[in-house]
Amino acid sequence: MKKIEICLSPELIHLHDLKGKIVVVVDIFRATSTMVTGLANAVQSITPVAGLETCRAMKKEGYIIAGERNGQTAEGFELGNSPLSYLKKAYEGKKIAVTTTNGTLAIELSKKDADEVILGAFLNLQATADYLVQKNKDVVIHCAGWKGMFNLEDSLYAGALVKRLAGHFTFDCDGAIAMKSLFEQHQNNLQGFLNQASHAKRLQNHNIEADIDFCLTMDKYDLVGKLQGEALIKVNPQKETT
Repeated sequence: MKKIEICLSPELIHLHDLKGKIVVVVDIFRATSTMVTGLANAVQSITPVAGLETCRAMKKEGYIIAGERNGQTAEGFELGNSPLSYLKKAYEGKKIAVTTTNGTLAIELSKKDADEVILGAFLNLQATADYLVQKNKDVVIHCAGWKGMFNLEDSLYAGALVKRLAGHFTFDCDGAIAMKSLFEQHQNNLQGFLNQASHAKRLQNHNIEADIDFCLTMDKYDLVGKLQGEALIKVNPQKETT
């Protein structure tokens, strides 16, 4: 039986052997939630980049550029980091280039050695679990955290995914055991519990409570966001079984 483990911060990812494994990068508030929403709403692709200037330069190549720092839209960018911006297929058929405070860095740190990199979000939790069961490879859940520090929302998602995969994967990683237990304690009131989270409070200070509510929606989309080359694309978890 394959194993699942949790990396609680990008600062710890070097301690995990990623070779031959699928890495699930998660940044609930809000990067990976936003990326999943964009893919579900028919964007052509999403290219994550670490730096603001690199992302800005991609506008000349025909990309819609999305930039966020410290919870706010970066200067000179068409989009920030809100999943609501992509609803109703607002950017259907468009190529998006995106850079965020935490999520895109976690993707960058994962892609060198991992066998695959996919996106983690509550919005497509079951689809992601189904995909991982079909793939039958070891899994590392990489929590983007906040500027290298642990955060509640990403870690709770990791616990939720471990719970969904229990019975299909083994886990002896203390992080996986702890976060599964924490999720089980609060699964019936996630929003109430996460109102205490430091990043939720940062976002509330920017009056984007609607984003928080949306990011905590369970199983809205039946798709997987997968890094193919340098871009994230939509994958149907029922069809990609090899």
